[in-house]
Amino acid sequence: MSRRALGSLFPALKAQPHHIVVPISLRAFSSSPRSRSAGHESESFESFTERYTAFFQSVEDLFELQRGLNNCFAYDLVPAPGVIEAALRAARRVDDYSTAVRIFEGIKEKVENKSQYEAYLRELKGVKEELGIDTKEELYGQ
Repeated sequence: MSRRALGSLFPALKAQPHHIVVPISLRAFSSSPRSRSAGHESESFESFTERYTAFFQSVEDLFELQRGLNNCFAYDLVPAPGVIEAALRAARRVDDYSTAVRIFEGIKEKVENKSQYEAYLRELKGVKEELGIDTKEELYGQ
C-alpha cells in the first residue's frame, strides 16, 4: 500500500511523512510464504502405532487419556487395533466406561465403511469381553 493511500486512510500519517506506519490489520496477512511444518517430519504408521500404544499404556488419569485420544484420532488414519486395545485398557484403568464406549464410536467414524468397523469389532472382541465394554449399538439396541 502506498504512502498516499495510507495517508488517506490514516490522517495522522500525513503529519509525519518520514515514517510509514502500517496498521496491524494490514500486517496480519503476510504475502510471504511461511513453512508451517518446519521441524515436523512425516511419521511412519509403525512408529505412530508404537508411540500411541506406549502412551496409552502409561496413562494415569482421565484428562491424559482424553487428550491422547483427541490427538490420536486427529490424524488422517485409523489407529491400529493394538493402539485401540491400549486405549480401551487405559479407559478401564482410569475407571471411565463412557470413554471406552466412545472409543468404538471414534473408530466407527474414522473407518471408510461398515465392513471395516465390523473387522475392528471382530479383532477387538476378546478385549471387549475381557473388559466388559459394550458398543453404543449394543447398549441402545441400534
